[in-house]
Amino acid sequence: MLPTHGRYDYAGWSGRTPYAWPGGAALAVYLGVNLEHFAFAEGLGAELAAGGPQPDVLNFAWRDYGNRVGAWRLLDLLDELRLPATVLLNSAMYDYAPELVAAHRARGDEIAGHGRTNSERQSILPEAEEAALIAESTEAIRRHEGQAPRGWLSPWIAESRTTPDLLAEAGYAYSMNWCADDAPIWMRTRAGKLLAMPYPQEVNDIPAIVGRKDGAAAFADMILDDFHERLHQVRDGLPQVMGIALHPYIIGQPHRMRQLRRALGEIAQHRDTIWITTAGAIFEHVAALPPGVVPGSEYPA
Repeated sequence: MLPTHGRYDYAGWSGRTPYAWPGGAALAVYLGVNLEHFAFAEGLGAELAAGGPQPDVLNFAWRDYGNRVGAWRLLDLLDELRLPATVLLNSAMYDYAPELVAAHRARGDEIAGHGRTNSERQSILPEAEEAALIAESTEAIRRHEGQAPRGWLSPWIAESRTTPDLLAEAGYAYSMNWCADDAPIWMRTRAGKLLAMPYPQEVNDIPAIVGRKDGAAAFADMILDDFHERLHQVRDGLPQVMGIALHPYIIGQPHRMRQLRRALGEIAQHRDTIWITTAGAIFEHVAALPPGVVPGSEYPA
């Protein structure tokens, strides 16, 4: 036998128990808006172009454009189309751009944990230091939002072998790190169950635009192809979750925003037959389903 993580058992798509989202919808769509802040002249960061020696002003300033301009343009678009968002928040944003977080708060958007900064990875830390990172980020959100976040996405989707355990022990209800399914599944941790929430590795502007160098129109087409194919697939009676991952320093550039407007505008036209929602609302619905419906629901609580 190969080594295994032991977090969940195999459950193939065929043969699962059908269920529906609110209103009888078969497809749930949420937007994951990543609000990230980066250290200057050190640490990790996505690159527009190959960076030179530090300070790498070219790439730092490109990323900072997202918080100064791109995120505000994205907020305007979300308001225009009446779309909610799940904000994946670096807690460093409270010190750097608190008014941006406040604008999402005023919309009623969900705030989920996304570490302290995307300049670091939690996966390389000793367990105690990783637990402290999670606790620091969580407490910052609780202090500013009045409640702790329920969902977590690790910076760079980087996990240690104990990350799911630490998240459950810190009170998290769902994780977006395990992108292994088109519907939520339950995972085992040493503190009980943790829901794995589908988060897109493909319909995500970092791997698409930064990694594969796709153009703005190609990314918008990817969003729409993914959406319409899912509408076809859910005829099998099994619900799906479609996430769209957005980073304002990438998608907030005007030429890309134009194409995003096209894609999200078309999806919004289907709001009467799909469930446009947040990751947290998806968790609430799944958590209320009868035992045996969602894979892994039999795992110890």
